[in-house]
Amino acid sequence: MNFPENLLYTKDHEWVRIDGDVAYIGITDFAQHELGDIVYVDIASKGKHVKQHDVFGTVEAVKTVSDLFMPISGDVLEVNAKLDTAPELVNNDVYGDGWMIKCSISNKSEVDGLMNVADYKTLVNA
Repeated sequence: MNFPENLLYTKDHEWVRIDGDVAYIGITDFAQHELGDIVYVDIASKGKHVKQHDVFGTVEAVKTVSDLFMPISGDVLEVNAKLDTAPELVNNDVYGDGWMIKCSISNKSEVDGLMNVADYKTLVNA
């Protein structure tokens, strides 16, 4: 499994890549392995302010549907449109083209509560 050092992680298996005042968010390699083949990604939060820990969308795999939890509070600026027609990008390129949303960062102190790669690996016993 892949755990990039430059990302931050949540206990709910989302990853966060900070780029200045914005964050890119997706699910981790561990999460996509657990879910299996992703068949649909539903994110209707574009343009909305979403608080930390609130649901910003869902991801549907062959056998289950899972909520996506916001790692940090912010305004959803962009939803990855590629996932509308190619949800399998989450399985194939989870940290690249499989990103889910781009959001502003409302409260920078919330970033401090995210896990580094070592802590996340401990969480998933990797």
